Amino acid sequence: MTIRHVVSWKLATGDATERAEHAARIKRGLESLPAVIPQLRSLQVGIGVVPGDDYDVVLISDFDSLDDIQLYQEHPAHLEVAGFIRSVVASRAAVDFEV
Repeated sequence: MTIRHVVSWKLATGDATERAEHAARIKRGLESLPAVIPQLRSLQVGIGVVPGDDYDVVLISDFDSLDDIQLYQEHPAHLEVAGFIRSVVASRAAVDFEV
């Protein structure tokens, strides 16, 4: 079984330049995680290209189990990236499902 973990974020800033900088930093941070978190099987990060969409950044990642998602979420490298994300987002939506 594979569990797909999808998270979308709406950035808090209304400034286009700052929004682009925050989105790029989120993307870089998340894309660094597969190298240090073995439970993370695959990862894609996208930055929205249409101004005014409901969300600005999306993460799509795959894990072998719900336990592996928990290990990923508790990993120090993930916690560091998540800390920055929480500091710059207005809202978040997430779903985990079997594929």
